Amino acid sequence: MTAPAELDQLADFFGRYGTALTTGDVAVIAGCHTLPGIVVSDTYSFTFSSPAAVALSFLGAAPAYREQRIVAAHAELAEVLPLPASLCLVAVEWEYLDDRGESVPGERYRYLVRTDADGPHITAVITTR
Repeated sequence: MTAPAELDQLADFFGRYGTALTTGDVAVIAGCHTLPGIVVSDTYSFTFSSPAAVALSFLGAAPAYREQRIVAAHAELAEVLPLPASLCLVAVEWEYLDDRGESVPGERYRYLVRTDADGPHITAVITTR
């Protein structure tokens, strides 16, 4: 998944995902994930097998962003590694903007993304900092 059109599709997808994260739109967040899915960090891991479970796991994200006065998230696709079939591993560096328009230190993740007829969907999220 490295053709320009496919990269544009991934950029659009992560743009929608970032907007949903900062606005707390858990329905859109849930729709961005395949099921079952997994989130892995150095201190915890969890899986989800329903849209409701995805939504529940992200309920705290928007208030956390608001507490930090973050109003926007921009996904910089640092690397896209094509894998067999419809999978790719996407390294994303998030850049956040606060309500004064200033940059806030972001986070880094690797996303295992599966693309089907409905577009890209996140299968796994790995925190990389």
